[in-house]
Amino acid sequence: MRSKLACFLATLLALPSHAAQYRSALPGYHFTFPHDHFSHSDFQTEWWYYTGNLKSSSGHRFGFELTFFRQAVNRDPAKSAAWDVRDLYLAHLALSDLDEQRFYHAERTNRSGPGIAGASETAGRIWNGNWQIHWTGDDQELQAVCGSFSLHFALHSEKPPVIHGEDGVSQKAAGRGQASHYVSLTRLATKGFIELGGKNFEVIGLSWMDHEFFTHPLEAGQVGWDWFSIQLEDGTELMLFRMRRRDGSIDPYSAGTFVDAASRTKHLRAGDFTMQPQGKTWASPATGAVYPVQWRITIPKLGIELEATTFLPSQEFAEKSKRTPSYWEGAVILAGLRGNQALGGAGYLEMTGYDQPFEFTP
Repeated sequence: MRSKLACFLATLLALPSHAAQYRSALPGYHFTFPHDHFSHSDFQTEWWYYTGNLKSSSGHRFGFELTFFRQAVNRDPAKSAAWDVRDLYLAHLALSDLDEQRFYHAERTNRSGPGIAGASETAGRIWNGNWQIHWTGDDQELQAVCGSFSLHFALHSEKPPVIHGEDGVSQKAAGRGQASHYVSLTRLATKGFIELGGKNFEVIGLSWMDHEFFTHPLEAGQVGWDWFSIQLEDGTELMLFRMRRRDGSIDPYSAGTFVDAASRTKHLRAGDFTMQPQGKTWASPATGAVYPVQWRITIPKLGIELEATTFLPSQEFAEKSKRTPSYWEGAVILAGLRGNQALGGAGYLEMTGYDQPFEFTP
């Protein structure tokens, strides 16, 4: 879905909207690359979201997340000094050590200042301090250093960008502009190094990148969401999200995308698939939230049935502020069938609104 990240959206909802100053995500948008991989300052909200499942040469398993967010605050042309706050930049970084059952995470917030954070097509770079993505042609380098670990990866996209939704928009609610422009790189071959606990792990695997930009937030009544990115062993991928409503129902604007091995895409509407929690849950000792960490996914029109589980139930970004919701974001594994053929894979799952409803009130 990547109408994403409860803590970020809670932050932006606390700011003056000024939405009329910005463009809405409307049908008919035509993506052009590499331009659309970078910043869209005429939209109020934007993010770049990297997740992946990696393994060392010895078989040690890791998941990672690196996210960059831009929230427009002021478009006043008089506010042009380096330290004036025109955009707020937030970033989240996480490492899941799946074998050692440890979850590490960090976050930072900056203004752009004199080059502290930003997203520049000219420089081919998205960054917040020393966390950055650098583009060289169609390839990317990911680097992030924090106190407890660091990531250094080379990313190569094995498929062209995937545009989610219909007619250039991923609709999130009824009404013109209640949507986002949403593009993903669904199969990024990844290799590099993880430094953790004084050890250096050489790793390979697959990553996923989401980039989404829009102006209008969620509508009233939408209180949380569950989102999957899935990379299957047969060379196909799935993005699925379901939005939960205050009355316990699933929002009809839930949706997804199937990408076949030849990079052809199929839009999935809410009635085309189900995502159902199964029996296994994890209760957070920090927030008291109870997250379903076992899911069943069915897509009858594609003959797909999958079960998602995780090696590490404790992959929660726990927020101390009661006005800022926490969320669960972590590595998962998939097993099931497509028709009569066994099908497996890996991916990432995000769950929001379980510690407290995340709800926009106009």
